[in-house]
Amino acid sequence: MSDAAHGVARDQLRAFVERIERLEEEKKTIADDIKDVYGEAKSMGFDTKILKKVIALRKKDEQERMEEDLILDTYLHALGMIETPPEA
Repeated sequence: MSDAAHGVARDQLRAFVERIERLEEEKKTIADDIKDVYGEAKSMGFDTKILKKVIALRKKDEQERMEEDLILDTYLHALGMIETPPEA
């Protein structure tokens, strides 16, 4: 590879690294903001563990949630933790 090609590759590499570093910093800032919102919710009396579960559930479509609930019920029934077997 010529020096010019090395220079281009080096410049591209540097650009990628700098973009990633900027995005990582933005990600940290957003994560800090999210943490602050959870703290605010907690101070208002909301259970943050449940709030996180609600947010995770909202990311899934209804069919996916139903399938997971059925599997969970199947496991809980198998362990004797619930009486009613899951309905297919």
